[in-house]
Amino acid sequence: MIILWGSSENQYFMKQAILFLIGISLLPQIAASSTSVSVKNLRVWNAPDHTRVVLDLSSGIDHRISTFSDPDRIAIDIKNARLSKGIPHEVKNNPYIKRFRYGKYSKNITRIVLDLKKPVRVKSFTLKPNAVYGYRLVVDLFDKNKRAVPKVIRPPARRPGIVTIAIDPGHGGEDFGASGRKKTREKKIVLSIAKELKRLVDKDPVLRSHMTRKGDYYVSLRRRTKQARRANADLFVSIHADAFRRSSARGAAVYTLSNRGASSETARWLANKENAADLVGGASISDREDVVAGVLLDMQMDKTLEYSLGFGGQVLKEMRKIAKLHSKRVQQASFVVLKSPDIPSILVETGFISNPYEERKLKSSKYQKQVARAIYRGIKQFISQEKVAFMKPASAKR
Repeated sequence: MIILWGSSENQYFMKQAILFLIGISLLPQIAASSTSVSVKNLRVWNAPDHTRVVLDLSSGIDHRISTFSDPDRIAIDIKNARLSKGIPHEVKNNPYIKRFRYGKYSKNITRIVLDLKKPVRVKSFTLKPNAVYGYRLVVDLFDKNKRAVPKVIRPPARRPGIVTIAIDPGHGGEDFGASGRKKTREKKIVLSIAKELKRLVDKDPVLRSHMTRKGDYYVSLRRRTKQARRANADLFVSIHADAFRRSSARGAAVYTLSNRGASSETARWLANKENAADLVGGASISDREDVVAGVLLDMQMDKTLEYSLGFGGQVLKEMRKIAKLHSKRVQQASFVVLKSPDIPSILVETGFISNPYEERKLKSSKYQKQVARAIYRGIKQFISQEKVAFMKPASAKR
């Protein structure tokens, strides 16, 4: 076919063809801009100092959050959103939220309203999909009245001859950790073990405990180590019940920090998995503000690592009496939660929840008590060995 460009009729048809092709190319973008996002679920988690509201979404969102008074409420406006059935209206035993309300704010805006009991300070951020969840919008509520005067946190006074144990139940809240075939949640198992260990520690006249979390809520990895330091902890024990790629993997293990690489392929895999907890639990960028402060102090860290290995060895010896060991030696890997430069720290894997036999054991309160007692005995053995370091008067410590 010959096109005569000089013809006005041909120029008209060419313009129409070009406009048609442009329109076809823009159709996917037009469709994407009008596609609705599904709010699939809404969950509420209560922590000691704030409440977290999480919206599970089908995709990324265009949204705005506004606060109002008289009465106090928060409005979450989401563009082109539709709500799935079963989104809750009521919330029980929450210090900030009375109820949720939903409705159309305008033609293409859906509004979610949080009716409040008191004024709050709001912090929100979105999260991209990870191995556990899809897109999420996280809204954290803090008591507005507690923001006025910065709280100066003073570590508890040291008492001569008293050793403080920081007990860290892994995961919590959004981050449920590993799951067994019977849907057993790691976060629930390790909290039960931690509470039993706390009971044993608090009964001991020369020990006292500090729990990094006391309920089902999320605590970031960095905040766990901060809590231990604020409590003037002498030892740090993180308790886990992890899963592995092979269901045949089984046995308890004890880990300490390594800043020179992992001691085994399993240790490396587990460290990477545990360090990803902040992506699952929902840590905002501001939770990672202490990167520079987190750089290890070489000389001090070497001594702390030496103590950590000794501490881990004693706990491993006691774990051997009640469980099959995954490794007969203390393993090392770069676990973020163990990176306190001045606190000997260990991570205890109480078993593999991905193994059906060990899942049944871990659900047993009898076995949970055995694990707690083994860790307690390991603590006592280590302190007995290191009396010079741990039983000094307060003024001589660190």
